Amino acid sequence: MKVLKIDHLGIAVPNLDEGKKFWSDVMGLKLEGTETVEEQKVTTAFLPVGESEVELLVSTAPDGPIAKFIEKKGPGFQHVAFRVENIEEALAELQEKGVALIDKTPRMGAGGAKIAFLHPKATGGVLVEISER
Repeated sequence: MKVLKIDHLGIAVPNLDEGKKFWSDVMGLKLEGTETVEEQKVTTAFLPVGESEVELLVSTAPDGPIAKFIEKKGPGFQHVAFRVENIEEALAELQEKGVALIDKTPRMGAGGAKIAFLHPKATGGVLVEISER
């Protein structure tokens, strides 16, 4: 598996205005637009930082994964995403190594990326996403 870079850091926020208070108003990061991913019950907002991004995640439904995350842990860091060269090969390699996966096949994420999540039980408690663009 070839990891190219940290693609983005996912930050769960109750709403975009709350998220922007720190990331845009304090840190000065520029919001490059939003996208709703219906399948994941989330609206994403990307704020570029060099070659990586901060991704603000807002739930679009009370039973969505981000709503559940905020209910359990509060707003904050939700996942780290690594860009890989070939997501299918990466998933096959991870499976061979016995890594527990949430997604055994890629799904479509924001920005047309192919994404898959690794189970936090296999990563020391961190939700890890791999993505290919």
